[in-house]
Amino acid sequence: MATVLAIETSCDETAAAVVKKHHIFSSVVSSQIAIHQPYGGVVPEVASRRHVETMNETVAEAIAQSGLGWSEIDGVAATCAPGLVGSLLVGLTTAKTLAMLYDKPLIGVHHLEGHIYASYLEQPDLAPPFLCLLVSGGHTSLIAVRDCGQYETLGQTRDDAVGEAFDKVARLLGLGYPGGPAIDRLAREGNPQAFALPEGNISLPGGGYHPYDTSFSGLKTAVLRLTESLKAEGAPLPIADIAASFQETVARSLTRRVIRCALDQGFATIVVGGGVAANGALRSHLSAAASEKGLRVIFPRMDLCTDNAAMIACAASAHLSVGHHSPLDLGVKSRLAITDVMSLYQSGHP
Repeated sequence: MATVLAIETSCDETAAAVVKKHHIFSSVVSSQIAIHQPYGGVVPEVASRRHVETMNETVAEAIAQSGLGWSEIDGVAATCAPGLVGSLLVGLTTAKTLAMLYDKPLIGVHHLEGHIYASYLEQPDLAPPFLCLLVSGGHTSLIAVRDCGQYETLGQTRDDAVGEAFDKVARLLGLGYPGGPAIDRLAREGNPQAFALPEGNISLPGGGYHPYDTSFSGLKTAVLRLTESLKAEGAPLPIADIAASFQETVARSLTRRVIRCALDQGFATIVVGGGVAANGALRSHLSAAASEKGLRVIFPRMDLCTDNAAMIACAASAHLSVGHHSPLDLGVKSRLAITDVMSLYQSGHP
């Protein structure tokens, strides 16, 4: 398998890593959380500028930690879609420069494919086909993984992504940014059965509900109405109970859809990727439900759930090893369906 230096700058983390197949030689992440906290979310222009400021140091540290020289690196990769355009441009431009300077093939990587490959780093024996639940600040999808670059979307959110819902509810409760970890911590002190909150269901034209698609906008609104009602009563908000009830509803809703999809579609293995894969309630609910049905479920370790370059390098290594590489005029895209991953590549010698 190919050894790849990869760069990840799809949002607000500047990351670089060196990976060969499923072995991580180095993984460096420069976080911007403290910079964006005062704004309650990521400011795209601020993120782009910070990427420029930290890129050289991050890449140099990743190479130094790997202990490898450029003669031992087979290709250079970068996330090119989807994400914040300005942030993506910083990472991809750096990767192109290094690829030309050291005469290495370039591999553009789809960010969501990177999250899928995080589970390969966790379980080297993992092999398609399997079902992947991708849950992050920008995405909530159920994806059938057929092979490297071969994906089918079976379910997705119709409005808010689950991570976005966590951030919005955290703001309602005054918990700050990022919302997911704050709610997860506080929920441990609360009663998850304290408040009955609605799961979002997507109606079908002929009646009934879509079995795999999700909706979190209504749940977010229900939490807003609940907090308004409780405030009107004049009593202190039971923030821990609200956080626990919200998180319980999300975990239950996702688990029900994932298990049904796996059983309907004949998948024996479920993997989970994205920042929300670190959520304690989701891990507990899905692990228990999968065990009950005789299904295998894989969660990446915590540092591989959030954005990192090791997962991007792992995906790039798989593509490069089967002859896929990207043209040097590859551009960035704010949106690109994971089913269009192969549009990033050409085959043969670069």
